Amino acid sequence: MIELILGIKNKLSTLKDLPPLFFRLILAYGFYEPAMKKIGNINAIAEWFAGMNYPFPTLNAYLAVFTETSGFILLFLGLGTRLISIPLSIVMLVAIFTVHIGNGFAAGSNGFEIPFYYLIMLLSLIITGPGKYSIDVLIEEKYIK
Repeated sequence: MIELILGIKNKLSTLKDLPPLFFRLILAYGFYEPAMKKIGNINAIAEWFAGMNYPFPTLNAYLAVFTETSGFILLFLGLGTRLISIPLSIVMLVAIFTVHIGNGFAAGSNGFEIPFYYLIMLLSLIITGPGKYSIDVLIEEKYIK
């Protein structure tokens, strides 16, 4: 029985780089549409932020656009994964506490469910890295090791 369990564990360990890849691709997809909507109407985003009493709403609108746009590109490529995951986590925390938390948890009620899942995936990428299917690993193998 122990040999069976160890055999299964060894086979599963060969798949350990798939979750970070899936997390990156899911997050890249998830940040793409909001980034494109914000780029297309940055003034409306700044006004929306002003209506929620964000400090420096125009600056924060541009920062959100920059973070989400660079985020979906870098996450897709697996480039600077840990670094970009930090400001994206901050964006998710701001979204949770200023937009979604008042609606409860459920995604169907515009609750904080989806941003919370994104935050968990981002924290996982910060801690474990992008996985071997990434440009980060290629750079590390070529220049750091």
